[in-house]
Amino acid sequence: MNSDNTILQVQDLCIDAVDRHGKTIPIVRNINFSVAAGQVISLIGESGSGKTTVSLATMAYTRPGCQIRKGRVTLQGQDLLSLNASQIQATRGNDIAYIAQSAAAAFNRALTIGTQVTEVAVLKGLMTRQQADQHAKSLYSQLGLPNPETIGKLYPHQVSGGQLQRLMAAMAMMCCPKLLIMDEPTTALDVTTQIEVLQAFKRLIREHKIAVIYVSHDLAVVAQMADHILVLKDGQMVELQPTRNILKDPRQEYTRMLIEAVPQLQVAPISDQAPSAATDKLTSDFGEKCRLEGAAQEEANSDVLLTVSNITAAYGSNTSAVLKDVSIKVNLGETIGIIGESGSGKTTLGRVISGLMVPSNGQIELQGKVLNNTYKQRSREDLRQIQFVFQMAETALNPRHRIRQILARPLEFYLGMTGRTAEDRLYELLDLVELPADCMDRFPRELSGGQLQRINFARALAAEPKLIICDEITSALDTLVSKAIIELLINLKKRLGLAYVFISHDLSTVSKLADSLAVMRHGEIVEFNKTGKVLTPPHHEYTELLLDSIPKLRTGWLEEVGNSSLACDPV
Repeated sequence: MNSDNTILQVQDLCIDAVDRHGKTIPIVRNINFSVAAGQVISLIGESGSGKTTVSLATMAYTRPGCQIRKGRVTLQGQDLLSLNASQIQATRGNDIAYIAQSAAAAFNRALTIGTQVTEVAVLKGLMTRQQADQHAKSLYSQLGLPNPETIGKLYPHQVSGGQLQRLMAAMAMMCCPKLLIMDEPTTALDVTTQIEVLQAFKRLIREHKIAVIYVSHDLAVVAQMADHILVLKDGQMVELQPTRNILKDPRQEYTRMLIEAVPQLQVAPISDQAPSAATDKLTSDFGEKCRLEGAAQEEANSDVLLTVSNITAAYGSNTSAVLKDVSIKVNLGETIGIIGESGSGKTTLGRVISGLMVPSNGQIELQGKVLNNTYKQRSREDLRQIQFVFQMAETALNPRHRIRQILARPLEFYLGMTGRTAEDRLYELLDLVELPADCMDRFPRELSGGQLQRINFARALAAEPKLIICDEITSALDTLVSKAIIELLINLKKRLGLAYVFISHDLSTVSKLADSLAVMRHGEIVEFNKTGKVLTPPHHEYTELLLDSIPKLRTGWLEEVGNSSLACDPV
C-alpha cells in the first residue's frame, strides 16, 4: 500500500486502557497500515475489535481512560503524536476531518445547517463568511443535495436522514482535508438512501483525491467503498489485503466468519410452527391495498393476539398523516416484519401499538380487548403485555443504574416481585439472553453494543409480555453480533411462545426472523403476506426496489447500480 502519494502511515500503534486503579490494559496492539491519496482503507471487525479506537488515534485522539502507549501516526511526513495540543488542534478540521455515525446527533437543532457547515472554516480564518457560503454551496452540489443554493438556510429537522448525512460530509470537507475518517456513516440509513449517500461519497473522494479511513461492520458496503480492508479482532490485525482478495480468498478463519455472517435473503420460513390462517386474513378495506394471492379466507380468532385496524396518525394537527389507514394482525407466537425506507412510518406504527403515540383514527385490540390509544390510560396489565425494545440501547438504558437495577424495576413494577424471588429471576433473565452473571453489577458503559442490546431485550422479557416490538435493534451492530441477536430472538420465541413486531430497513435480517412481512411506503402498507410470498416474484414494484437496493457482497455493484435504471425517491 505504500506509494509516493501516501497521505497517512500508521506504524506499531499500541493503545492502552487505564482502569480506576491506574492499571493499564492493552486494547490495541501493533497496528500497521497506510493510505494513499484518493484511496480508501476500511477497518472491519466485530464490536470491541478496536475499529473506532484505531481511527480516532489517527487524529492523535483517544477516548477518556485510554492512552497511546507507542507507535507513529504520520500525516504527510509529520508525526502527529509528537505535536503539542495547539498544533494538534490546528491539524484537526484542517488536514483531518471526521464524519460520525449519527448526523442527527452531530448537528445543533437550534442553528441553521449553513451556519454549522461553514463554522470551522470561518473560525479558523481560512475563509470569509461569504467565501465559506459559496464553497459550501459547491459542496452541496457535488454531494447531490437538492436546492444547493438554499438548503443551508434550513434547520437539521427539515431535511431527511440521507441528506443530513451528506451535509455532515460537506461540513467535514469545508477545509479541504487530506485525510477523512468515516465512522459507520451509513449504518442508520435504509438501503435506497444508502445508495445515494455512498455514490455521493465516492464522487467526493475521487474528485478531491482524499485519503479515507472507512470504519464499518457492513462488509457489503465496504466492498463498494474500499480499496483495501484491514480486519481487526481484539485490537490486533488479522489480515490486510486488497478488497477483492479479501472477499474472494480470505486467508484467516476469522475473516471467513465475518463474510459468512453477512445476512442473506432467506425465503423459506424459519419458524418450526406453522402460522395459522389468521395471518393471511385482512379486512376488506385493507385487502384493496395489498396483494393477497393465496391468502386463506378463514380466520382462527383464538390465535389472533394483536389487531391493528385502520390506524391513521400524524405528528401535530396541521401536518400530513404519517400513517394512513394501516391495518395488520399478529398471531400468538408469530413474527411480523415491518420494512420500508426511512420516513415510511415503521417506527410510528410501533409507537402507536405501544401507546407511545396517539392515533387520530383507528383502534388497537389485544386478544379482542380494545386498548386505550395512549399508554397513560392503559392498565398496568395492558402495558405488561406489550413491550418495546428501542433501537439504541445506549440511550434506552439509564447510564447511572447498574444492570441489576435496570432489570429489577420491571419485575417489581409489573409483577410485584422483590427480595430473593426477584434476585433469582434476575439471574434467569441474564441466562435467557445468554449473558454471564457478572454483568449484573456493571454499568451500561461497561458493556459492548451487543451486550447492551441483550440487556435491553432482557428488560422487556422481565415483564413476561406476549408481544415485543423490536425497533431496528440490530441496525448498529456488527454482522456477528447481529446474527447472534437474531438467533437469540428465534430461540426465545420457541421457548417462550413470544410474538414479535420486528421493525427494520434491512430485508436480509428480517427475512431470517419473520413469518410474514408488511412493506410500508409513505405511511401505507403496499404489500402484506407470508415472508416467502413477499420475497418471491412477482413483487410489488416498491418491494422490487428494496430488494434491488440491497448491497451485494462483491466489488463494482455500486457502479452497476449507478448505471442502471434503478430509481429512488429523493433522499
